[in-house]
Amino acid sequence: MSSLEELKSEREKKLELLKEKGINAYPVSVSCDFTVSEVLEQFPKLSKRKKAIKMCGRVLAIRGHGGSVFFDFSDGSFKTKVDGAIDPKGSVAEKIQGYAKKDELGEEKHKLFLDTVDIGDFFEFTGSLFVTKKKEKSLKITDWKIISKSMRPLPSKWHGLQDTEERFRKRYLDILMNDEVKKRFLLRSKIVTAIRSFMDKEGFIEVETPLLQPLAGGALAEPFKTHHNALDTDLYLRVAPELYLKKILIGGLNKIYEMGRSFRNEGIDATHNPEFTTLELYESYVDAKKTMEFIERFLKHVVKSTFGKTSFVFGDHKISVSKKIEIVSYFEIMQRYALISNPKEASRDDLAVRAKQLGIGVESYESSEKILDNIFNKVIKPKIIQPTFVVDYPVESSPLAKRKDDDKKLIDRFQLIVAGLEIMNGFSELNDPVDQKERFAEQDKAKEKGDKDVSPSDEEYLEAMEYGMPPAAGLGIGIDRLVMLLTNTQNIREVVIFPTLKPKK
Repeated sequence: MSSLEELKSEREKKLELLKEKGINAYPVSVSCDFTVSEVLEQFPKLSKRKKAIKMCGRVLAIRGHGGSVFFDFSDGSFKTKVDGAIDPKGSVAEKIQGYAKKDELGEEKHKLFLDTVDIGDFFEFTGSLFVTKKKEKSLKITDWKIISKSMRPLPSKWHGLQDTEERFRKRYLDILMNDEVKKRFLLRSKIVTAIRSFMDKEGFIEVETPLLQPLAGGALAEPFKTHHNALDTDLYLRVAPELYLKKILIGGLNKIYEMGRSFRNEGIDATHNPEFTTLELYESYVDAKKTMEFIERFLKHVVKSTFGKTSFVFGDHKISVSKKIEIVSYFEIMQRYALISNPKEASRDDLAVRAKQLGIGVESYESSEKILDNIFNKVIKPKIIQPTFVVDYPVESSPLAKRKDDDKKLIDRFQLIVAGLEIMNGFSELNDPVDQKERFAEQDKAKEKGDKDVSPSDEEYLEAMEYGMPPAAGLGIGIDRLVMLLTNTQNIREVVIFPTLKPKK
């Protein structure tokens, strides 16, 4: 028998002992007067109460001293500042010491506790607060009730675990055993709350669009395909909510957003997970310039709400959102960092040669614009540290963006790059159905040549546009990447609570 099986066997015996005593180790009802965090924050006041208090939590450590037993327990509550923000300097996993003494519990209850308790068990404790000689805030137990018996031992060493996939696969243990991981996901929740608060303040309404779609449109990405049996039709997990959201604009709701999952059948790396969370918003009667002004307000609000200031650290860099964000053109920055003398007019062959010189592979079906995009993603983005808007992209880079009035070869599009990460993408929305139909036709040609990322023509969307779509601008924000940025995290799988993993054999 392995050591794990032996430990499980011992716990099974303890469970049987509880059953013999008529004790249900998994009761329906539980009573808790205060969380551990509330007790620690209000300890002077609560310790003067004459009435006993009830607390619940998981036993994390046990120390025996004859007829007395000391143990630590936690209920998962965490320390906060007055304004409700997570205290970055405080312990996330708040815990308190419990003290079980034979004289207080009675010999039988005390012995049963010692005979059946394991690290990982959950209890409801009744008792009074006091401070030990070593100045430890503690709960003197006068009664106990087991509320969940754990059947596996908690890992003794988790923080330094080398098998990162095992951490992600058993994220429940990762959160339980690693304070930094727990803090990261608490911060993620706070960031999302700050985003929704800002959207409400700006007058946007939240809507929901289908995850299952008959056509995977709205972004250049290969979709996941599935089949609906009752309808006997193929469907796709959405790659973006864009086209449905713009149909809502056509319907007359002028300031809308959706925060939710999208799915792309692509590789997994430090900044890509096949399912991810985005915020997409659309506003009628504004353009890309107005949306960039919106982003500056958005960033300041989210950063200030999270950290109480307008700067944060990512890697070796201090990032500030207090100043106006720099704006550079796509071709200008291509010239500056990729050393392509005239990227706007360069031939496909010249761009292919330069890409290979930069260590970037080129497929036969890839257009000049696709090659430029690969150079931009792999060579240029990592060199952009402070928040920067990259604007004026070639028209082929997005079939849904409006052409610029002064140069029909460019679209009124921008991307926000921070610390090498593309955080946001937006543009003035194409609302000319004739131009849109022509762009879709060009996309269809690229798809026929083998580009799996190209979106197909969407006749239903074209029909909706023909009823009249207001001038508008749209914006997509990668929530996972934004959380990476604000939590100083280098890999997207660290901020996705259950990332996509290859199944174990």
